Amino acid sequence: MKRTLSLERKLLFKLALCEGIGLVGKSRIFNIAQELETTEFTIQELCQIAQLTKSKQTFQASWSRLTDEWVDEQARNQPFITILDNVYPNQLKQMAYPPQVLFYEGRLDLLNHQRLLGFVGARAATSYAYKVVHSLLPPLIDANNVIVSGLAKGVDQWSHQATIAGGGHTIGVIGTGLDYCYPREAFPIFSEMKKHHLVISEYPVGTPPRKHHFPMRNRIIAGLADAVVVIEAKERSGALITAQLAMEFGRDVFAVPGDILSGQSQGCHQLILDGAVCMTDSKMLLDEVRFFREKAE
Repeated sequence: MKRTLSLERKLLFKLALCEGIGLVGKSRIFNIAQELETTEFTIQELCQIAQLTKSKQTFQASWSRLTDEWVDEQARNQPFITILDNVYPNQLKQMAYPPQVLFYEGRLDLLNHQRLLGFVGARAATSYAYKVVHSLLPPLIDANNVIVSGLAKGVDQWSHQATIAGGGHTIGVIGTGLDYCYPREAFPIFSEMKKHHLVISEYPVGTPPRKHHFPMRNRIIAGLADAVVVIEAKERSGALITAQLAMEFGRDVFAVPGDILSGQSQGCHQLILDGAVCMTDSKMLLDEVRFFREKAE
């Protein structure tokens, strides 16, 4: 969403570009700015509000380098929305620390579709997971659900591909800037989704893959989805983190049971013990999902 930046949006956008400050610090600054109805802060005030310590010097240097002219140019060159925009998904606002800025390429209207379903699972997925994905998705696509996943290897990519092949729509949430495709082998589907579907990130152009970005990405998938389906999650995996976050956010979580000997689905079995729905066919999800997205008027 390219537009002239208001002072509030410019503050959020500049914070998104700045180094040395995390999501909590950005949220503190944004909350104070709203409370005081001002965006005029000195660097020292910003550091104090954000309660920066070890990263204080990094933040100060980065903030000083981000001139108004450069920030305006960046805003013109990469589409984005902020938490202040009407098109920003209400689902994400329910989170404790929602992304303040979302960069995107593709069909922004998919964010506010009637129902979004998250599909996550193992990167090193087996042929069993492949068959499950291609069994579960067609009825869900026919029922006009948008499928959300993370463009990772295995279950994520298969879910995106099966959705596109079935004539549905899909959203990819990534942990890099939109000019990076990670993993590289996802480039064909990554390009297709940026043109005809939607890819989003809370990281600006130029941000490479970093390990700590992917758990942050997972929380966005969990926050966006009205329900999350987990296929082949090990005891410790990103898919399991996404499912646990979805439960915390009050979303429906469906776990597909698997082989009890391989350990490949141990996380799914634990989710079922913790209260997730044991999912064996698509009808279960269509029958049991409790909430439909209420579109903002």
